Amino acid sequence: MGAVKTKRVPRAVREQQMLDAAVRTFGRRGYMAASMDEIAELAGVSKPLVYLYLNSKEDLFSACIQREARALTDAVRSAIRPALPADRQLWDGLRAFFAHTAEHPDGWSVLHLQARTHGDLFAAEVEAMRAETVAFVTHLIAITAREAHRDPDLPEREVAGLAEALVGAAESLATWANTTPGVTARQAAATLMNFAWSGLGNLMAGRRWQPPAQQAEG
Repeated sequence: MGAVKTKRVPRAVREQQMLDAAVRTFGRRGYMAASMDEIAELAGVSKPLVYLYLNSKEDLFSACIQREARALTDAVRSAIRPALPADRQLWDGLRAFFAHTAEHPDGWSVLHLQARTHGDLFAAEVEAMRAETVAFVTHLIAITAREAHRDPDLPEREVAGLAEALVGAAESLATWANTTPGVTARQAAATLMNFAWSGLGNLMAGRRWQPPAQQAEG
């Protein structure tokens, strides 16, 4: 009687298992402390197989960044319906963002904490994802504000600054929410909407806050 053959796992499936294990390890232990032995053991494969598929620790970390960035971007974009009002688009996008980062805390740690502190190449990969998000929010704010009060001269730099501030606040809030027991994605999204939308809503209606006039020193 011949030996029983075990079912071979497809390469794509095996790679995802390795990436799952790597994201968990990098996210929880950090890039420097994570070892290929630990990742291989968690994935249920040999260390040589990890190197065969993904070349090096650096390449593995880069693959983790790319996968997690793509998943987060896809989650947010798929939740937004362009036909809805701007506040609803922002609300749906924020809910999707906070839901994804809550469901994938290790992935968010890789993107927001680890990648930015371990080399320009890794930081650049995350920045590419962030730039896409900022560009989308910039477009949303600019188009809606200009249509709302027909102000074609709304400064692009002002709109870009608002988008940067909103995205930065969302990033910080996601990290806080993931480490604060009991905070749901809906609560985090509502917190940011309450913080940001009154200002954005006024801008879109043509009501800007202006700094006080400079007083002469006396």
